[in-house]
Amino acid sequence: MGPKSERVYRAIREWISTGKYSPGSKIPSERTLSEELAIGRTALRQVLARLVAEGIIEVHGRSSYRVADRSVTTEAPTDVEPWQIHGERTVYDNRWVKLSLVDVEPPGVDRFEHHVVRLHHVAIAAVIDDQDRVLMMWRYRFVPQSFGWELPGGIVDEGEEPAQAALREVEEETGWRPNALEHVVTYQPMVGMVDSPHEIFVGRGAKLVGEPTDLEEAGRIAWVPLSDIPGLMARGELMGSGTLVALLHVLASRGAGASPTNAA
Repeated sequence: MGPKSERVYRAIREWISTGKYSPGSKIPSERTLSEELAIGRTALRQVLARLVAEGIIEVHGRSSYRVADRSVTTEAPTDVEPWQIHGERTVYDNRWVKLSLVDVEPPGVDRFEHHVVRLHHVAIAAVIDDQDRVLMMWRYRFVPQSFGWELPGGIVDEGEEPAQAALREVEEETGWRPNALEHVVTYQPMVGMVDSPHEIFVGRGAKLVGEPTDLEEAGRIAWVPLSDIPGLMARGELMGSGTLVALLHVLASRGAGASPTNAA
C-alpha cells in the first residue's frame, strides 16, 4: 500500500485499539470513511480488505463492516453432556421413511419418548459453467404445492459413494455430465427430529451427453446466472434446503474471492 493507504490503515487500527469502536460495533460507511480520511474509495477498499484478512474487522452485508469480536470462540465446550438413549422402537417403516420413538434422557430432565424420522442419505450438486451460471431445474413439488428452481440431486444408493451419487443424479436429471465435483459440506436439514444426511458438492464445467433419463425428476432444465440467485431467493423461488445451502456456499465463496471449488 502507498503512504496514504498506510496512514488510513493505521488510523482505523488506532480507532479500534483505543476503543473508539468496540468489538462487535459497526464502523462508518465507506462513503463516510472516504470523506473523513481523505482517501479514494478504491484505495479505502484495499485498506479494509487488509483489515478483514488480518481479522481486525468483519464484513457484514455488501459494504458494511464491524469490529471483530475476538471474545467469541467456536471451540467446542467440554462441560455439556450428551443425551442418554435408552432404547428405540419402530412405529412405521417402508423403503422411503422410518418413524421411530426413541427413549431419551437429557441431562437433568426426566426420560421421555422422542419422535425421530429417518430418511435417506442425499447428495446434491451445484455445477457452474464458464459464464458463471448454475445448472438448475424448474420443478413442481406437490407437498408445498408450488413451482421453484432446484439443483440436481437425490438418494445415495446402498454401497454407493456420495460423490458418485451426485455425479449420477446430475446426469440422470439434466443430461449434463460434470467434469468433476468437490465435497463442501455435510449437514442435517432438520436436526431436531429428522435424520437425513445431505452431502453438498460443487463443481465447474459439464458436458452434454444426452437427454435426461429421469423424466419424473427433470422438469425444465436451464443454466441460471449466479447474479439472479439473490432475486430468486427473495421471491421464494428456490426450493429445498440443499439448493439453498449449496448456492449460499457458492455466493459466499465468490464474495470472498475464492473459487467455488476450492473453498469449503
